[in-house]
Amino acid sequence: MSDRKMTEAQRAYEAKRAAKAGMSLDRWLADKDKRAAAEAREEAAAPAKAAAAAKKPGFFGRLLEKAQKPL
Repeated sequence: MSDRKMTEAQRAYEAKRAAKAGMSLDRWLADKDKRAAAEAREEAAAPAKAAAAAKKPGFFGRLLEKAQKPL
């Protein structure tokens, strides 16, 4: 988040969070950007893992499937 994209209220909120964490505002925003980039990389890899680990339906899922089938 660059400074020009934030409103004064957003900047004040982030400054309060930075002070609570014991960091300067610039350092807090840089750290926040790094964490956001790391999470984005993890989410990009997550769909491949989710597709491989598809689990079969549980008891209620199977029951609902049977209930929706025509007689």
